[in-house]
Amino acid sequence: MPIINKSAEKFLFKYLNNASPTGFEAEGQKLWIDYIKPYVDETHLDNYGTAYGVINPGKKFKVVIEGHADEISWFVNYISDDGFLQVIRNGGSDHTIAPSKKVNIHTSKGIVKGVFGWPAIHTRKGKDANLAPTVNNIFIDVGAKDKDEVLAMGIHVGCVITYEDELSILNDRYYVGRALDNRMGGFCVAEVARLLKKSKKKLPYSLYIVNAVQEEIGLRGAEMIADTIKPNVAIVTDVCHDTGTPLVNAKIQGDTKSGQGPSLTYAPAVHNKLLQQVIDVAEKNKIPFQRSASSRSTGTDTDAFAYSNGGVPSVLISLPLRYMHTTVEMAHKDDVENVIKLMYETLLTIKNNQSFKYF
Repeated sequence: MPIINKSAEKFLFKYLNNASPTGFEAEGQKLWIDYIKPYVDETHLDNYGTAYGVINPGKKFKVVIEGHADEISWFVNYISDDGFLQVIRNGGSDHTIAPSKKVNIHTSKGIVKGVFGWPAIHTRKGKDANLAPTVNNIFIDVGAKDKDEVLAMGIHVGCVITYEDELSILNDRYYVGRALDNRMGGFCVAEVARLLKKSKKKLPYSLYIVNAVQEEIGLRGAEMIADTIKPNVAIVTDVCHDTGTPLVNAKIQGDTKSGQGPSLTYAPAVHNKLLQQVIDVAEKNKIPFQRSASSRSTGTDTDAFAYSNGGVPSVLISLPLRYMHTTVEMAHKDDVENVIKLMYETLLTIKNNQSFKYF
């Protein structure tokens, strides 16, 4: 029987279709908090927008499960006299996919529609025949006649820009859309809270369900909330690359494929004992999983939690994702369910005041 019911999937679509760019996650966080409220004892929000719920509050031993809420986007950086917009990145936005994409420009007057324009192939001759998009030459057209008209629309330098693409399901098998990285993680931790409430499981510790901000620009939300909560254990979920698609070298990027289960990462920030506990849980409950390795850092909020507060035992459970940082990110429905199940089952094995001494 599927873990994700119709009500949960309805929330998923609403949550993923809402814009939540780095530094401007407020509307998405409102949706997320409203969804988890029935499943937690408390909800909180920090100064920069990281949202979290607490189950069984007040215990000395504290466990975190965490995903991040923000999505990549663009900022308006310059407005030309003839009304075209130049942009800079907000997070790891891929300039190569921008041309011909429709965008939403977020202003105090509401959403203004625009497109990333690109010169027609007929006009690219000679040295411009193989013209490629760069951060410096992509631009947005809002149909304005000049700069004054752009400003009258409410657009100014600093307005944030997101793609308008929305979530869909491909072949009844894959979720497809923008911002699965990593609002799908926020969805997964919320579903764990729902399952705990549904099963009436009593935990011997306080559980913090965290949806952090500003991961895409340096794990900043996780840094802040780790200092606030001061957890004893952190279980982080994020996405990793499905390397089974064309043009990706699995020998370099690792061998991970969608539909074969979440990926468990070996890395300096990942605590070996906690990782083995998660592996044991997966094997005992017949939850498929894959393995990956990260050199130096995982590049996820795992690093922020692990190296906070004198060292917090942390583990990373990753969702294989195709076409990361595009508008057609793809995650297999089975993998999403198994990420949720693995986190849920792992929480049931963590003991109050459990020791994670290295040896």
